[in-house]
Amino acid sequence: NSNQMLLEAMGLHVPGTAFVNPGGALRDELTRESARAVLAKGCPPIGKVVDERAIVNAMTALLATGGSTNHLIHWVAVARSAGIHIDWNDFAQLSAVVPLLARVYPNGSADVNQFQAAGGPGYVIRELLDAGLMHEDVLAVGGDSLRAYTRVPARVATNGSVERDDLPATSSDDGVLRPATAPFSTSGGLKLLQGNLGRAVIKVSAVPEDRHIVEAPARVFTTQEAMLAAFNAGELEQDVVVVVRFQGPHSNGMPELHKLTPPLGVLQGKGFKVA
Repeated sequence: NSNQMLLEAMGLHVPGTAFVNPGGALRDELTRESARAVLAKGCPPIGKVVDERAIVNAMTALLATGGSTNHLIHWVAVARSAGIHIDWNDFAQLSAVVPLLARVYPNGSADVNQFQAAGGPGYVIRELLDAGLMHEDVLAVGGDSLRAYTRVPARVATNGSVERDDLPATSSDDGVLRPATAPFSTSGGLKLLQGNLGRAVIKVSAVPEDRHIVEAPARVFTTQEAMLAAFNAGELEQDVVVVVRFQGPHSNGMPELHKLTPPLGVLQGKGFKVA
């Protein structure tokens, strides 16, 4: 889901296509419009679309939506492929000034359909452009301005083309999307942590404020399976900082550790302080 939002912010889609569901006439026509755009004379090649401005726009969109920490690896690689060097320091500096505009799973209960219904990527992009937080003068599939991406595909016209509408001034659900003038938070959803153990990133937008500081004994595991075994044996029924070591690109290829989330959530639900 974050991938789609970022590609929209980079101008690599035809405008407004990120979260239009398949199986309908509008999606079908957007697919045809995409094919026509690729085949059209003068369609900008990806090597010209993805410049420094496009990368910064993607980073800003990520932070404004509290997007995945995976992108602090993925988009560093995307930028490097375009000959552009970014790192976690750049994300941290942007996060300090970019407001959090969206509450969508996992940093909220809304799914992408609710996000789209409330205004979707077009709303986020418009708010960030108007706040001076994204580059508008970019080369994109939709033209030579990112402003084209602030309108949403609404219907298929009688001639078969897609008609787009301007978004309303306000979000239709301020529990999901808010304007830059009244955000969920004045800073983005990611933080860079540094200390005697090294550097890490954390998605603070998904953590309630009363859990921003956790002081508890640490339990160290080498695999997530070992952690799950301890949980199932009732050994973690306490305030605890769970450490699963030897995970990451340099160690084991960085597998997803989604199996850790449910038991940690269970412990939090019992009132324990958990990190």
